[in-house]
Amino acid sequence: MEHVVLIVEDDLMIQDLLKIYVEKNGYQAVTANDGEEAIHVIQEVEPCFIILDLMLPKISGEQVCRWVRERGYETAILMLTAKVSSREKITGLKLGADDYMTKPFSPEELITRVETILRRTGHTCQRLTSHGLTIKPRKGEVTLNGTPLSLTKIEFTLLYHFMRYPGTVFSREQLLEQIYPLTESVVQDRTIDVHVKHIREKIEKDPSSPKRITTVRGMGYKFVD
Repeated sequence: MEHVVLIVEDDLMIQDLLKIYVEKNGYQAVTANDGEEAIHVIQEVEPCFIILDLMLPKISGEQVCRWVRERGYETAILMLTAKVSSREKITGLKLGADDYMTKPFSPEELITRVETILRRTGHTCQRLTSHGLTIKPRKGEVTLNGTPLSLTKIEFTLLYHFMRYPGTVFSREQLLEQIYPLTESVVQDRTIDVHVKHIREKIEKDPSSPKRITTVRGMGYKFVD
């Protein structure tokens, strides 16, 4: 479940270089060659970060940035361009970009900027995906092989927590803290078993033999990516 970074760049040599560095640093890279394709990819993938060249064919980077912000996407944006004037930089930042780099640039510095922006702004990916199961936390949507699933608020919270930390074993007590963080009442830890059972019925091919959310005897549950 890698973080998705969209690289919007019409210079294919620069695009390939960025893709290599993005993937080398643990992100999943997707690409677009022009502004029109970028908008299509954003709608399909909902990346957690966009590296956006300003001088693009069809639709400019400024227009893409404006489109992203006007539609409420919280995706972090790093503008990349050969333009160097402070006025153009200010314009880009006013459109909603999180940072701005000029060409030529150091790929190492660019990756550092990406990681710094994500830490500073608190932006996270807009979706988590694992073998056909997709959860979009900001939209409150869950799909399995493209088919929408109906989950309660508690089920959604638990599934999102599991998918954020694949392979991590959580005790019932730890999971209770995720769904009842402020409650002062006593909640039976077996309540978690009921919620997990209901989630399994919705996401497992065979709920009696779960492959996604498994039981670790004597310890709790974990999500298998």
